[in-house]
Amino acid sequence: NQGKLEVADEICAADYVNVDPYGPPGGWPVGPAGSKALVSTYRTAFPNVVFTVEDQIAEGDQVATRWSARGTHTGPLPGGIEPTGKSAIVTGISIERYVHGKMAESHVNWDFMGMLQQLGVIPTPGS
Repeated sequence: NQGKLEVADEICAADYVNVDPYGPPGGWPVGPAGSKALVSTYRTAFPNVVFTVEDQIAEGDQVATRWSARGTHTGPLPGGIEPTGKSAIVTGISIERYVHGKMAESHVNWDFMGMLQQLGVIPTPGS
């Protein structure tokens, strides 16, 4: 929540991969750079974003996290989505795999469509 990008160097493996269906074409960069790119992208669009861990379960080398994020859209989003000034609440689930104490892999599923609807970029059903 503090936007400290350097933390990625401490927690992400050199070959870290983030599998995100809404990532950029070709995916996020590999390693800590990928985590930094993701955080920078969304903190640019939502500078006041706050993430909340709603639930978390760990077993073996994997951690599953149900999370929510809240913020105001005051910066551009990829795809030419200009700032709307609207607030959004987004929910998602991430499953991370750890190797030698560092994140090696993330699989993320989050409500991208709901975010776009809250921002008024696409219509909500029935409107």
